[in-house]
Amino acid sequence: MRADTAEWVRCAEEDFTVATVMMKSRQRISTNNSICFHCQQCVEKYLKGRMAEAGLPIPKVHNLMLLLNLTLPLEPLWASFMGSLTMLNNYAVHFRYPGHVAARQDARYALKACRSLRKEARAALGLPAK
Repeated sequence: MRADTAEWVRCAEEDFTVATVMMKSRQRISTNNSICFHCQQCVEKYLKGRMAEAGLPIPKVHNLMLLLNLTLPLEPLWASFMGSLTMLNNYAVHFRYPGHVAARQDARYALKACRSLRKEARAALGLPAK
């Protein structure tokens, strides 16, 4: 694995860990917004990691749909993630500002979508499932 790919994976795993720890937390304050954000970030970084491994240029964008479309020539079966990534795409910014609050159901959906793409990305990169 290329060094830059490994760095993308490291960053993605950090976001995944934060999201899963927050989901398990019994704190009284809501962490749903942050869970959604970190799930979006994890997916974004795995898409960029797959692109890095293929030697493709990595655009400085947060748009999961754009990144997925750039990744599809490498991983055509990932087109099945189009719907879930469309929803995750909103979590990059939408819930990061006042006036928008994610429900627990949003956080659960985000984590489920994140886990699915993460599993496929790790397999494509030759990494264990974890």
